[in-house]
Amino acid sequence: MPTREDVLLFASYNASMNTKLYAAAAGLPKEALTADRGAFFGSVIGTLNHIVAGDTIWLRRFMAHPSDFRALKAMADIAAPTGLAHIYSDDLDALLIHRTRLDSIISALAAELSDSDLAQPLSYRNSRGDQRRNFGALLLHFFNHHTHHRGQVSTLLSQSGVDIGVTDLLDWIPVQ
Repeated sequence: MPTREDVLLFASYNASMNTKLYAAAAGLPKEALTADRGAFFGSVIGTLNHIVAGDTIWLRRFMAHPSDFRALKAMADIAAPTGLAHIYSDDLDALLIHRTRLDSIISALAAELSDSDLAQPLSYRNSRGDQRRNFGALLLHFFNHHTHHRGQVSTLLSQSGVDIGVTDLLDWIPVQ
């Protein structure tokens, strides 16, 4: 299971990669961002919205953790999406504001965690019913979800002639 240091690394990588991805996407016209490219969530903007929706769903679930994290109090003001394909905005700049707010919450949560918090089970409900899983493992899923869908967006951008550069987590792991 991950340690607190692992989660801090993943949160830093996540925020940096989101900044990089949105900056790269900003080089495309809105028509290219919203064009259906046959991806699972259709377009670049559809996939970016999906990542935001997934984050919102998980962060709201994380509010049920027994440690009652201060960082997650801000989630009470963020409406739950209607589903995984929820569109918060088809405007990249507006979506970036939402993305940046979520990344701040994620970073604050990572800073607040202890190793004992990661070892706790978390109870939540999804489309399959009531669940109870290790919180640290759920955070691994949470960050893996980002990486998976950012990879899809990276491919869509690459197909449009936009290179976002190095995306390897290795570049965020400190050299010893």
